[in-house]
Amino acid sequence: MTAGILIDPIDAKALIDAQSASDLCIVDLGSEVSYQEGHVPGAVHLPFQALMSGQPPAPGKLPPKAQLDQVFRYLGLGPETTFLVYDDEGGGWAGRFIWTLDVIGHTRYHVIDGGIHAWRQAGLETESEVNKREPIDADVTIHPAPIADVEDILPTLNDQSAVIWDARSPMEYSGQRVTAAKAGHIPGAINVEWTSLMDPARGLRVREDAKTLLAQQGIDGSKPIITHCQSHHRSGFTYLLGRHYGWPIRGYHGSWSEWGNHPDTPVEC
Repeated sequence: MTAGILIDPIDAKALIDAQSASDLCIVDLGSEVSYQEGHVPGAVHLPFQALMSGQPPAPGKLPPKAQLDQVFRYLGLGPETTFLVYDDEGGGWAGRFIWTLDVIGHTRYHVIDGGIHAWRQAGLETESEVNKREPIDADVTIHPAPIADVEDILPTLNDQSAVIWDARSPMEYSGQRVTAAKAGHIPGAINVEWTSLMDPARGLRVREDAKTLLAQQGIDGSKPIITHCQSHHRSGFTYLLGRHYGWPIRGYHGSWSEWGNHPDTPVEC
């Protein structure tokens, strides 16, 4: 069985069968409706809002430590816990959760490639039972290495020491769709929309040629990467891809909701 970050549903099923339930925490980050319709057996549902501060103008920013402590108490986080994560949209919220795990320094995790869609396509069993974990008091530590802020990005615009990966739609990138006080994109940012790297014919698994397509656009891991979207949700998926490929990558959690409303940030259209 592959032991990579992104694993096929069949390998995920083998992991579930092989690992003790107390050491494996399966986390469903899809909608409540999707969870009720059928989820991976044993999965605990975590509302995606738990991963965000919710505070304007940048609601997607990392929540305070106290909120993260509550999240990981609910999930029963221990030093030996392995997380198996998925969602119902191909990997945005699952990737956001992986970024959060990196931020707290917990790197025992896998993501089901394609999430619940690929799981069902593979003919694997689902259940509708609501599952809960045994709570464990959590006291997380914030590690800044996976986090990018405005102050980290501004210097790179002059020396081009990092690649800015904009995971939003082309309409947002070009400024035709306005979602903040300023429209457009971070100067020099490369736009590769997150969903363009998913294969609908294979249950939203990552496209087999995704790495090649990214290299053609100038994203190949040869430079540090900073990825963002509007609220670091869609860029959760692009962060996940970067981690899967072993690239140096950070998530700009303020994303466009911060950059586009900031008085001192430059933009291009």
